[in-house]
Amino acid sequence: MTDLAIQANGLDKTFGKVRAVRGLNLHVPRSRIYGFLGPNGSGKTTAIRMLCGLLTPTAGEIDVLGYSIPDEAEALRLKVGYMTQKFSLFGDLTVNENLQFMADIYTLGRRLKAERIGQAIERYELEQLVNQRAGTMSGGQKQRLALAASTLHDPELLFLDEPTSAVDPENRRAFWESLFDLVAEGTTILVSTHYMDEAERCHALAILDEGSLVAEGSPEELQQGIDATIVLVESDQPRRVGKMLEQQAFIHSSAQVGNVLRVMVSADEARPEGAIRDVIQREGLSLKHCAIAKPGLEDVFVAATR
Repeated sequence: MTDLAIQANGLDKTFGKVRAVRGLNLHVPRSRIYGFLGPNGSGKTTAIRMLCGLLTPTAGEIDVLGYSIPDEAEALRLKVGYMTQKFSLFGDLTVNENLQFMADIYTLGRRLKAERIGQAIERYELEQLVNQRAGTMSGGQKQRLALAASTLHDPELLFLDEPTSAVDPENRRAFWESLFDLVAEGTTILVSTHYMDEAERCHALAILDEGSLVAEGSPEELQQGIDATIVLVESDQPRRVGKMLEQQAFIHSSAQVGNVLRVMVSADEARPEGAIRDVIQREGLSLKHCAIAKPGLEDVFVAATR
């Protein structure tokens, strides 16, 4: 058995004149959380749907858990779980009825069905909700139900498409603890997100932009390999300084955090701090402090997709 859960080479998908995914190569190890990070429209959902056999690629080769996709997509479906971006279970059915229905979809036998549903209800803290209609549940409760439903058949691989987009921070944190429990039991997870704190939790990341893979690696590797220098600039006139700096050719971007500016400087600039000091002083603006900082994942994302 290969150590890779997913291998994709030269993956392309075109919708009419729109090329949603462009020559994507992926190698996802087993028993890891692999993240898709990218702006809206970057091809994350399209790529996930091709990998689990719901969309036929225009070009490229896909191997998922040893199955050739899309040719063996039907056989793969009992090996994977898929949690969509939007809650997709039945709002007019209760929690128990939704789980019963999904267990039937996965063709679980009567005894195994009862066992798995009981385990899922306990694991995802749904005991007090079993008779509540799904449509009346909160965002965090729906999220727990959706995860329970997508793991009833004990999948080897779980696809999660922006699963926490409508959930508060406390529930997001609990959700991720559940994901690490699954990984510890041998499940591989591919998750798309636009939250930087979630991306930092992944073992490895692929940053997509306009359908192309523009960066890949662990969060630490990506931060160390950023093609830019981050400089913190403190000023009494942060808005004026930031707007002025963004007009300079050697500045990629400027983001304000309180009275401090997080400035991304071209890697070609030999003296980033000095160059910033020079231009601020030349313009007669306030400068209290200027120092190089460690890049964060948000900096990596901006540098990769600019």
